[in-house]
Amino acid sequence: MTGAGDSKLRAPGRLRAFLNAIRLWFDNSRFDDEATEDGKRVDWVRCIPFIALHLACGFAFVVGVSATAVFVAVALYALRMFAITGFYHRYFSHRSFRTSRPVQFLFAFVGATSVQRGPLWWAGHHRNHHRYSDEPNDVHSPRQHGTLWSHMGWFMSRAGFATPKGTVPDLERYPELRFLDRFDVFAPAVLALALYFGGEALARSYPHLGTSGWQLVVWGFVISTVVLFHATCTINSLSHVFGKRRYATTDDSRNNLWLALVTFGEGWHNNHHRYPHSVRQGFAWWEVDFTYYGLRALAACRLISDLKPVPESVYPGEALPADREPG
Repeated sequence: MTGAGDSKLRAPGRLRAFLNAIRLWFDNSRFDDEATEDGKRVDWVRCIPFIALHLACGFAFVVGVSATAVFVAVALYALRMFAITGFYHRYFSHRSFRTSRPVQFLFAFVGATSVQRGPLWWAGHHRNHHRYSDEPNDVHSPRQHGTLWSHMGWFMSRAGFATPKGTVPDLERYPELRFLDRFDVFAPAVLALALYFGGEALARSYPHLGTSGWQLVVWGFVISTVVLFHATCTINSLSHVFGKRRYATTDDSRNNLWLALVTFGEGWHNNHHRYPHSVRQGFAWWEVDFTYYGLRALAACRLISDLKPVPESVYPGEALPADREPG
């Protein structure tokens, strides 16, 4: 009888936990502090939208394909990759240049449409990555946790949902950034709706394009977002496993041309860990860094300024100690 009673008592608690997880799909204002201690436990309920996004790629066989849909998918991949690499990473995480508050919000919003959570969450975890790179406290280190976990397992873990405390005080003072972080479903929903209604408008006005609202959602949002997510995450996983090491940093970071091409320059990861504060990651002239070129273009338009260069003392490929982010 005692066991049955205990089961009845536990049931409401489980229901509350389930409903709380559902609520956190839409509002990240409260996290379970005890859950953050269980770093290796995947929160499957809270990951349902993330899993559904991957499964929704199969709808491409239902909605079909058109040149317009592929163009939109590629364009949104490029735009959002630039927002992630140029702003989520080089600006919010490392403050490698300066910009105005409107431009800061614009690219924070575009980055948030990538379904890689909010700018505070992203920057907080990345700053911790540089503090503890490939040490036990690095939540996505292949050396410590294996390649699959470093690629996406940590993103799905109960600990991974929280923004690390005390890591982004410089960003927390902006209420608009806190909004994007708290309601990280808002920006993706706006993009998906815009694609749907835009596709329907094209179907009515330009039927020869052969597209539709749902087709643009599947290709422009779903497929583009999934590819973007996994391309971004290769820097956490593969860039610490495959490639060359110009600098003898204290972690396993490596330079990889192929990853640099798909991530607009982020694949020059050993360079980046040698000097994280620079706006450019392709240190050599032949190291393609599309994000850097884009940032130079924004600087020419006076939308950003004070781009931090690579110091001359860093350029030689010598066995120099790694620079770490301040703790």
